Amino acid sequence: MSFPIRSAPYMTEGSESFHKFFESWLVEQNQFLEKLVSASKENQQRQEQAVSQRELDETILIPLVEKVIQHYEHYYRAKSRWAKNDVLIMFNPSWTSSLEDAFLWIGGWRPSMAFHLLYSKSGLQLEARIVEILRGISTGDLGDLSSGQLEKVDELQKLTIREEKELSEKMAKKQEAVADKSMVELSHAVTEMMREGVAADERMVEATLGPKEEGLMQVLQKADDLRLNTLRKVVSLLSPIQGVHFLIAAAELHLRFHEWGKKRDARIHQATEGRCVPVSGCTTLMARNQYIQKNRL
Repeated sequence: MSFPIRSAPYMTEGSESFHKFFESWLVEQNQFLEKLVSASKENQQRQEQAVSQRELDETILIPLVEKVIQHYEHYYRAKSRWAKNDVLIMFNPSWTSSLEDAFLWIGGWRPSMAFHLLYSKSGLQLEARIVEILRGISTGDLGDLSSGQLEKVDELQKLTIREEKELSEKMAKKQEAVADKSMVELSHAVTEMMREGVAADERMVEATLGPKEEGLMQVLQKADDLRLNTLRKVVSLLSPIQGVHFLIAAAELHLRFHEWGKKRDARIHQATEGRCVPVSGCTTLMARNQYIQKNRL
């Protein structure tokens, strides 16, 4: 089996939007998910096929896990490139749903979520195969984490939480800077100019806002680095097949959460468009708008 990473034009630098890149990246994530699931099934069948675990690890599992990690790395490289052009869109993304936006932390997922995901999947797999484990039969999945692995995961979790807190504090300072002396002085000056009918100098505005956007860029980059490094380190603490199970859980959660959010937004949008509005017999918001446009003529 081989697991090539597809290289397409939309995955390279260019004028196309990050939104389009993200949607294409999701398609590839789903493709990798199917390959991860296939590999996990093949691992279960290895005894029947007289294939050693080491051979399966070296020929299939390890290369696949590495390619999936590379796929995440590719996402963050692309995100970094686009953020340099417009960092603000990364904090108000058009490619995510309102459900996803509600749980964002500095433009993405909170790194410590990786540990909750690991423990949740581990608990589910432990419950599913508790009889085998009690008999001393190794399951090899996340329900079979050793005490040594759990200790290392705990240490990494504590370190990650500390780094999260540091970045949260830095982000808070960047947000508080919106009300610093330069901003208050600028907003007052521009307001006075507007009262006098004088156009504000956009260069003056950009000179004040520019450093603040640069500050956001720095915090976002550190947050993305922590997200990617956390993913890499968690996988490094797992066996190849455990890494496969963890990456399956991560992809399933991300893809389904995105899908649920998009469906929810679509339902709300549809309900809003079809809502009855009592204006001169108009029965829908669309009809109301048509009525207004007609009577303006």
